[in-house]
Amino acid sequence: MSTWKMLTLVGQDKPGIVAKITTALFDADAQLGEASMMRLGGNYTIMLMVKSEQSIEQLNQSIEQVVKELKLTSSFQEIEAKLHQHEIPDTRITVYGADRPGIVAKATTHLLDAGFNIMDLESDVAGDEADPIYIMHIEGIAGNGREALETATRQIKADGVNIDVTPIDIMIG
Repeated sequence: MSTWKMLTLVGQDKPGIVAKITTALFDADAQLGEASMMRLGGNYTIMLMVKSEQSIEQLNQSIEQVVKELKLTSSFQEIEAKLHQHEIPDTRITVYGADRPGIVAKATTHLLDAGFNIMDLESDVAGDEADPIYIMHIEGIAGNGREALETATRQIKADGVNIDVTPIDIMIG
């Protein structure tokens, strides 16, 4: 029986990481599922669903040479795939303000308290070292409706952080 694993890889960003890892997995007869791959600072990170009849130990052996060559850290863990069982986000939130400790924790806690389920979050630091700006792009589901989000955003804005809430209009079918 085939099982799904989550492969997590982290290492210094350099050309070839994606091509070499996915080729090694292909050569090991693994099937790839959903993935999140991105550069964070000078690092590259991959989270990749892998379906294979091989054990975690065998899959580790399949990618071992690439991991060593590219000086990556890696780990596999067994997961439930739950493919095609996604809720669709209905709200996009952009948060930005002077970079300071607690901005992510405070904003996401206010959103949680408003019943907002975060499905995707990306962040970046802009500006310069003297005046850094923290930016978050968040997508999710407003479980308690728009009014609850409006209340939460007022609390976030009171902390001196800018926030924009935009409905996502996705046409299906």
